[in-house]
Amino acid sequence: MLFNSFEFIFAFIPITLLGFTILTRWRSRPITPIANGADSSIPPTRTRVMVWMVAASLFFYGWWNPWNLPLIVGSILFNYGLGQQLNNGQLSKMVRRGLLIGGIIINLASIGYFKYAGFFLDILGSISGNTFTAPELELPLGISFFTFQQIAYLIDTHRQETKNYSFVQYALFVSFFPQLIAGPIVHHRDIATQFHDRNTFKFSIANLETAITIFAIGLFKKVMLADSVSVYANPIFAAAENGKVLGFTVAWLGILAYGMQLYFDFSAYSDMATGAAYAFGIRLPLNFDSPYKAISITQFWQRWHITLSNFLRDYL
Repeated sequence: MLFNSFEFIFAFIPITLLGFTILTRWRSRPITPIANGADSSIPPTRTRVMVWMVAASLFFYGWWNPWNLPLIVGSILFNYGLGQQLNNGQLSKMVRRGLLIGGIIINLASIGYFKYAGFFLDILGSISGNTFTAPELELPLGISFFTFQQIAYLIDTHRQETKNYSFVQYALFVSFFPQLIAGPIVHHRDIATQFHDRNTFKFSIANLETAITIFAIGLFKKVMLADSVSVYANPIFAAAENGKVLGFTVAWLGILAYGMQLYFDFSAYSDMATGAAYAFGIRLPLNFDSPYKAISITQFWQRWHITLSNFLRDYL
């Protein structure tokens, strides 16, 4: 279900927004805070809204391939449970550090298995002289994004820089559908802290107007710019792949067209993600800042996929 698809624009978003609106207007009596309960500071209405958003996000993720759902659900359960252990003040520093290292290894191994299993088997076969059959694996959508988010969460939890989020808060932080597939890579302090804001889960005409404007800008960049320029880039790259010798002008046309296609496609999805999130009162971080206006390579990377650059800076 792509952001620019009819299913997303005319079915998924309206239905999700309708359920969101109904739940935000469904008031119930406050309940007595639960001792030692992570949900004690969250009103029951807001909890119901978050449960609805988690369910909608998992449906969105499973639209392409329902068999990927156990992977993301398992990842959420594993990392949330590990985070709870890292928050345990009774564990020694050495044990907590061991849990963190083990958690990072398992998370990275999940990416490596799906992305590089065939590559490593080919290397092993060339070294040993044997032939290994690589498993035919379909790369789960967004696995890098939600895995990196959770690695950052584990590191911050080990540093005691996180709050004791409830499970539904954590699940929504990871699975929130606008940023789930193509980013931006969100930090728990960017998203989960908004769940406590009383203005976050409220239907607002002003928010909806802003959301539609931002989403429309992204949709225009995707359909009118990225897809339009691809008709020039794709044939040139296909010709080069087939061994055709390209002239100077044609080669440069392909390079420039692909540069425009790549930027407008990626930034368009970030804009549409920001717009979709805004409809629910969630503010996603800026991911692109006119990178082709940069006057140096350093400035370019500070403006291109900003959330990835921040992740690498803070955690690598």
